[in-house]
Amino acid sequence: MKFIKTKTILTKVKYGDEWYGIDYNMNLYRGCPHGCIYCDSRSSCYHIDNFDTPVGKENALVILENELSKKKVKGVVGIGSMSDTYNPYELKYEQTRKALKLLSKYNFGVSIDTKSDLILRDLDILKEINTKNNVIIKFTITTPSDYLSKIIEPGVCVSSKRLQAIKTLTYNGIFTGIMMNPVLPFITDKEEDIKKLVKLAHEYGAKFIYTNMSVTLRENQRDYYYEQLDKFFPYMKEKYKKYYGERYNCMVLNYKKLYKIFTLECNKYGILYNMNDIIKSYKKEIKKSEQIALF
Repeated sequence: MKFIKTKTILTKVKYGDEWYGIDYNMNLYRGCPHGCIYCDSRSSCYHIDNFDTPVGKENALVILENELSKKKVKGVVGIGSMSDTYNPYELKYEQTRKALKLLSKYNFGVSIDTKSDLILRDLDILKEINTKNNVIIKFTITTPSDYLSKIIEPGVCVSSKRLQAIKTLTYNGIFTGIMMNPVLPFITDKEEDIKKLVKLAHEYGAKFIYTNMSVTLRENQRDYYYEQLDKFFPYMKEKYKKYYGERYNCMVLNYKKLYKIFTLECNKYGILYNMNDIIKSYKKEIKKSEQIALF
């Protein structure tokens, strides 16, 4: 794997209260091999060349430890917002595992976005962090269908394996749930599929599901997405052009109806779906543990 130079790993965020309560953000890799047809990180505004081939960052762990040691606020560090930190190279280089050990060493919490069950390799460290600070794991699952998931997310394990990983993490006391983002108009926005995914989430122990019921399209990312639609969903591109034109945020056409169905199903199974509720729930559990430990 190629490594590039970087000056910083940890970045303070301003949107934490709106996005899972994170305080810092970091990406240990640049680019992602999962090949998801809808990935917003392909957008030219992020200036990532050869996006499908991930690269590492030189001295990332040395830089990270130096930054962690100087932070007074032991907040939650978000990992995986731009590229999945559990890509195949992680098996060899263990950048994520070593970074998690550093977060534990300096008593930071962690929020991880992933589509890979490789995260289970690091269950021991996640449990360790969970005794000191807040931990939340978010699996992107866009469809209950393994067949469809292999088409729209070809380089990563299928939906059923992600659900099994959720079950394992939840069983071990890790606050885990689903990001049902994006929802692809005309492809993953069927009412029966939404209901099925919520039911599966319940059966496998997911604590939450968060969704915007839309997909974002811009610049070269839109071009790539349309190429994939031509390849796997003939004539679908024309529907997108008709209904969305050059729009960035493409909401599903029946948004209000579908979101209502989604929330009713979540309420039926006791699954959280409001961002504020999700943040309060996973952080509240840790605070209780801290109070017990204190006394």
